[in-house]
Amino acid sequence: MKRRQFLKDTATFSMLPMAIGSFPLRTLKEGSIWHSLAAQATNTDHVLVVIELSGGNDGLNTILPIDQYSNLSQARNNVVIPQNKLLALTGYNNNGLHPSMTGMQTMFNEGKMQIIQNVGYNNQNFSHFRSSDIWLSASDSNEYYSTGFLGRYLNNEYPNFPVGYPNNNMPDPLGIQVGSFLSYAFQGPSSPMGTTISDPSYVYNATNGIQDPSPSNCAGSQLDYVRLVNNQASSYSKVIAAAANKVNSHSAYPANNELAEKLKVVSKLIKGGLKTRVYFVSLGGFDTHSNQTDKNDKTIGVHAQLLKTLSDAIKAFQTDLAYQGIEDRVMGMTISEFGRRIKSNDSQGTDHGSAAPLFTFGKNVDGGKIIGTNPVISASVGVEDNLPMEFDFRQVYASVLEDWFCLSKTDVQAVLQKPFNKLNVFKTSCNAVGVNSYKYSGQSLVSAYPNPFQNQFQVKFNSKGGLTEIDVMNLMGQVIHSVTNEYYDKGEYEKTIDASAWASGTYFVRIKQNELIQSVSVVKL
Repeated sequence: MKRRQFLKDTATFSMLPMAIGSFPLRTLKEGSIWHSLAAQATNTDHVLVVIELSGGNDGLNTILPIDQYSNLSQARNNVVIPQNKLLALTGYNNNGLHPSMTGMQTMFNEGKMQIIQNVGYNNQNFSHFRSSDIWLSASDSNEYYSTGFLGRYLNNEYPNFPVGYPNNNMPDPLGIQVGSFLSYAFQGPSSPMGTTISDPSYVYNATNGIQDPSPSNCAGSQLDYVRLVNNQASSYSKVIAAAANKVNSHSAYPANNELAEKLKVVSKLIKGGLKTRVYFVSLGGFDTHSNQTDKNDKTIGVHAQLLKTLSDAIKAFQTDLAYQGIEDRVMGMTISEFGRRIKSNDSQGTDHGSAAPLFTFGKNVDGGKIIGTNPVISASVGVEDNLPMEFDFRQVYASVLEDWFCLSKTDVQAVLQKPFNKLNVFKTSCNAVGVNSYKYSGQSLVSAYPNPFQNQFQVKFNSKGGLTEIDVMNLMGQVIHSVTNEYYDKGEYEKTIDASAWASGTYFVRIKQNELIQSVSVVKL
């Protein structure tokens, strides 16, 4: 049964979050049974940690172009950091970090952090909500995807999720966000592919026993849905708590640092043995329209404190990863929906802008390097002037997917919807390590071949007997083609799909049989 119908039938619910003590855990799997079995998940134990700087980080106040300092100080005379206060980066005399970022300076100089200049996208949208959607869905500015880039990646790796999950091969959440809300980045073709946690130390002691059978009516379907979400919440809460309770964190984490507390949880869960691929954390407050700096001392103020929080937390996290013996497996990156304008405003702040620097970090990142060039600052900067984009943010995503998560170029293009040139983010190309592939052993109802295809493809499906509905959806979640909607006897069937008029990109073939829903992605070249 669809979650949409469940919510319609139970109008008192607008959402169905599972709150387990102080451990809110959202699994909200719409109907929860729609990803078909494809290939085995990639053989890797690599982990990605995404740190979202919510609000739009001011890149020109984060890493400053010293060779442009004269014009920059003229354009930003009420917020610019004094040049003699900037932190030096080994090998880069024309760049300096904000003085609050001593931890990240050390990591860069030790070769464990990389800076990518002028990251953004074409036709910048300056709305927080829309620009965040673009970054989290990996769409163009004029495209509206119903899925997130992490959701599509995880769907590619675990296409039958959540059917049969958790299981012996993959007993853990696919993705985890430490916080109260699940990022849109985790949205899959039909359901969220991640879980949120606030307090992993809380163990949910579910009562085990025989439960009454569900009635064979609408209320019974609703009860089954509640039980599914509850059972997954129970299972995931136990493994998360068990993993966290195994590990003692390094003492390097600073006090009163909300990001450090989140990253401490991430380190515990990785060291504790979770097979979770992606972790997502957020730090808010970067929408610095006013009072960005102190009037009397530009090195302190709101933005300085945010950058100190970020820098201290990442440095402590990396120290802990090394202490736990897991830094080979983990890389991280920062994202933010946009940068800020070149010229500061009259409120001692900066307004929404376009491109900004992005940080990647980890032992296997090609650190101690700056990719890209310093932005050129004109001697006559207007209030609407922005930094031009040098790198599309999806080039960074492509680099992570192919060189860190070991996806093929075809799969990377399926996840990102378009080909993007990689950047040299890592020291070496992907080297999958010895962790068993995770594969769901249950029944697959639908498959498609050839995949990728050019003009047509075959849909092969199993009928359990009864009404079978098969549709093809685009990334916006719209049904673009109806394959069949009729009764079939039990058996195996095949349909030929003419897709010659379709645009290139990724599509999802979705099958519905009674309460069972699965889908598989196909790519048109």
